[in-house]
Amino acid sequence: MSETYALTQRSSPLILSQPHVGLDIPPEILSRLTDEGKLKADTDWHIDRLYEDIANTLDATVLTATHSRYVIDLNRDPSGASLYPGQSVTELCPTSLFNDAPLYKDNKTPDDAEIENRRTTYWQPYHDALESEIKRIREIHGFTLLFDCHSIRSVLPRFFEGRLPTLNLGTGNGAATVPELENHLEQIAVASPYSHALNGRFKGGYITRHYGDPGNNIHAVQLELAQEDYMDEIPPFSYRQEKAQQLQPTLKKLLQAMLDWAGKTYGRNEGTSK
Repeated sequence: MSETYALTQRSSPLILSQPHVGLDIPPEILSRLTDEGKLKADTDWHIDRLYEDIANTLDATVLTATHSRYVIDLNRDPSGASLYPGQSVTELCPTSLFNDAPLYKDNKTPDDAEIENRRTTYWQPYHDALESEIKRIREIHGFTLLFDCHSIRSVLPRFFEGRLPTLNLGTGNGAATVPELENHLEQIAVASPYSHALNGRFKGGYITRHYGDPGNNIHAVQLELAQEDYMDEIPPFSYRQEKAQQLQPTLKKLLQAMLDWAGKTYGRNEGTSK
């Protein structure tokens, strides 16, 4: 295990990336945060727990961040370029919370030198590991399936109107995978008991858009979950086992559908789980 990520290597074609589940914040950063910021409300809470048994069953590699997105956002362009130009977004090193409140006390936001240090210390190791795993899996199977796991509060006026659908699939508007797989996943979502959107408010972040390369047999999909369907959205952000157990079969069907599709497409028996 690295100091900045946890990696569980397995042998199926599937990689689960979990860049926003981390909670660690170095003391020198934490001391500058507002009391509200110290609650870490914008974490993708419990995503590692939600997917753990599914990943074990499907023999999926799992890459999980250890540090909070408030340190640096692993799903942002390292240049600082916006994922959604013209819309409200948080930065590579966020300075505000999702509710638009300030993250730092007394405007003690990171300067360019600090941002670069965080990029080198926290952002780069995660992406080096992800790139290495994508390469390793493709060398084994001839292709890689990358699933970027996210969640967010179900109501956040800063980013979207009303209540967010439960299942928000993003493929970079189709650039990160092929239409056949995209359509296959949407059919699973339609048949599920949950509301869904495909390339709606969440089209896939930097990880999906950067690593998805269907021309080279790397297929990437992001799933943004509405947190209300598996946890409490207010402190202490408790995991709700009953809700999670109702949601997990749908998550497993989505991931199994990726494996089944790849097995048929690439002529291998990749759809068989352990």
